[in-house]
This record gives sequence, structure tokens and C-alpha cells, in this order.
Amino acid sequence: MHYPVWYVPQLTAPMLIAVIAVLHVLVSHYAVGGGFFLAVETGYAYRTNNSAYLEYLRRHAWFFILITVVYGAVTGVGIWWTIGLSSPLATEMLIHTFVFGWAMEYVTFILEIASAFAFFYYWGRLEARTHLIIAWIYAIAAWLSLVLITGITSFMLNPGLWPRTQNFWLGILNPQFVPQTLTRTGGSFLLASLYVYLHASIKMQDPQLRELVASRSARPALLGAVLVAVGGAGWFAFLPDSARAALLAAPVLNVFMALVVAFTAAVFVMIYFGPYKNPAWLSPALAVLLLASGMGAATAGEYLREAVRKPYIIYNVVMSNQIRADELPSYQSQGALEAGRWTKAYVAQKYPQVIRNQKVDTSRLLSLPEADQVELGHVLFQYQCANCHATTIGYNPVAQYIRGWSEDMLRDLALHPERVRFVMPPWAGTREEAELLVKYLKSIQPPYPRGMHGGTR
Repeated sequence: MHYPVWYVPQLTAPMLIAVIAVLHVLVSHYAVGGGFFLAVETGYAYRTNNSAYLEYLRRHAWFFILITVVYGAVTGVGIWWTIGLSSPLATEMLIHTFVFGWAMEYVTFILEIASAFAFFYYWGRLEARTHLIIAWIYAIAAWLSLVLITGITSFMLNPGLWPRTQNFWLGILNPQFVPQTLTRTGGSFLLASLYVYLHASIKMQDPQLRELVASRSARPALLGAVLVAVGGAGWFAFLPDSARAALLAAPVLNVFMALVVAFTAAVFVMIYFGPYKNPAWLSPALAVLLLASGMGAATAGEYLREAVRKPYIIYNVVMSNQIRADELPSYQSQGALEAGRWTKAYVAQKYPQVIRNQKVDTSRLLSLPEADQVELGHVLFQYQCANCHATTIGYNPVAQYIRGWSEDMLRDLALHPERVRFVMPPWAGTREEAELLVKYLKSIQPPYPRGMHGGTR
């Protein structure tokens, strides 16, 4: 417990990260794939001397910059804000481990911003060759940014040999790097085409030009769907054992995995028989359906990617309760309230009677008044459980899971959460502290439902 807890009622802090991250990912993929679309299609328009297509691409570039640079930058900052508050230890470790990687990513980001604005604002004022070079600078820089970020985020799921070597390149080039890079590259091509379809179907009045855009954007979309499938298979193949077990054991994750497959397959079929074979079919209704399906696949995929990491934030390094895996024995021996900087300060100020030799004496905790024991149990819940669980109402509410449980069942849960459900981290505290948690859980435990076998009549 290196940092104070950031409590988000009902939603939980990680779910707030998830919401902002998904909103960012849906646009950041367009920022990558859309860069290649503009580079390839601008070159094609110049070569064929198609002034009408060039004019459309100029208008699409304005839409592209508005969505990716403005909205994308705001949501990107939002991600840093939320992860710094809700997962500060994991964020600290990723920054320290990949300082060189972040530096490279910032360089590519500056290149993206500068080249995007130069590409749009100098349209018609540069010769075609120079204008096209700027477009390709943006496209390559955006893709390199994706590669670097993917190396860091895939490290969180499977760091490979890094824990033993602490080598930067082994961390970036982890077992999940290639599969996730393929998936994200494919997702970028696919989503970019879907954004193009939406914009073109609404803004393009010339049917021949609309058919040209429909047919030319179909190939990268189909390629993207294939890359998503290949990368997804690789992602599953290189899952750590705990992640694969979590994926197979949770019904909701099975549903999301099915949604990824179903949405991706549906988009592939609709594009193949629509824009690819029959470009005249492109319409606002079809474009909205395609984009909604593509976003559904991407959203389900992001949820899967995050959820299977439990009980870790960084696999085998940082657990979901913001404690380093190698610190667990010390927490279990001296106690969570003592080991945590912020919890110790809280206890010393509010309950000085349990401090002995400037340390929290856990043997004295159960001599406190009952209300104080419940309050300290609440503190322990906030630091060890609230990163994944709401209390009574909201996302993953623990009170609803323990409805009607006996005290012995609650004690088993507190002492050995990983045995009750293997996606939970082990208890990082003493037996006395586990008793405090039991008392807090009893205080929020709903009664057994009426009408159920074993309940009250």
C-alpha cells in the first residue's frame, strides 16, 4: 500500500479507467488506420489526377483531425489521470521500467501532431510529392506509437522473462507483443474503413465517388478483420495459465469472447458482400451498422484484455490490490495496517492504543470497541478489495455475493480469498486483520432472500 486509495463509489476505480480507455481506443485506432487511408488515397488521387476525390480527402482530413487529435488527446490525458489515481503503483512501475519506451512514444506523438496539422493546413500549398511525404510521416509515426504502447500494455498481461532479467527489450518484446500488435493493427485498418464509410455516406453526394471510396476501403477492412482473427488466436495461445483459467471459468468473459468473434465475423461478411462486391450499397444506415458492430467488437476485446489479468495488474509483479507480489510475505507477517504507509498513519492518529514501539500491534486490534473494529475492517476492504468490488450496489458488489453466508464462510473468504475464487489475490494481512474484515463484511451482508430454500419465511 504505497499510495492512498482512490475510492469511486459503485463504479470502482478500474471500471472508470475502462470506460475512458475504451472511449479512447475506439478513436486511437482510427488515428492509426485513418493515417494510412489518407496517405494511400491521397497518393492515388494525385496519380489519377482526381480533383474531386482530392477535395473529398481534404474534407475528410478535417473530420479526421477533429476526432483523433482533439478528442483523442483529451481522452488520452484522461487515461493518464485515472490510472495515476486508481493504479498508482502499477503506473509507477510501468514508467520506471519503460522510460526509454515512453520517450520514444512521445517523439512519435509529436511527429503525429505536427505532420497531421501540416498535412491539413498546407493542403494545396505544397507540391504533391511533399504533401504525400508528410502524410506518410504521420501514418508511420502513428503506427510506431501503437507498437510502443502495445509493447507496454501487453507486458502487463505476460511480462515473459522480464521479472528475472529486468531487461527493457525483453519487457517490450514479451510473448504477447506480436499477437496484440497484429490485433491492434488489424483493428486500426478495420475501424478506419468504418469511419470512412460513415463520413463518406453522409458527406459524399456523387454516387460514383462514393462507390470508389466504398470499394477502395473494403480491402484494408477485410485485411484488418483477418489480422484481428490471427492476432486473437495468438493472444489466446500465449495467455498465462491464470489468465486462460480466468477466461474459461467466467461466463461473462465467454460471452464477451463470443461477441468479439461474432461482431468481427459479421463485419467481415457485411463488407465482403456490401462495399467489396456491391459498392453501390453503401448508405448511412449500412455505415452506422458497420461502425456499431466494429465498435462492439473492439469494446468487447478491450474488456477481455483487461479482465483476464486478474488477480494481477501486472502479471506476477503487481497484484490487483496494489501490492507487489514479492511484498506479500511481509504484509502477512507484520500486518497490512502496519505495512501500508497511509494505513499506518491513519491507525496511529485515530487508534493510538494499538501502537506499540511505533508499530501497529495487530494483537490489540480485537480489543477495540466493536464499531472501531468494523471501521478498520472497512479500511482494509478499501485497500484490499475495493479495486475490484463495490460494496452493496454497483459493479461487482461484494455484499450481493456473500448474501446469506455463514460467519465461517466469511472467515474462509477473508483468510484465503484465492481459494474461494482463484482470480482474487491472497490475503495480505494477519489473522486478526482478517477478523476485522469479517466484521465489516457482516455489517454490509444482506439477509438470505425470502422464498429461497434455507431462507426466512
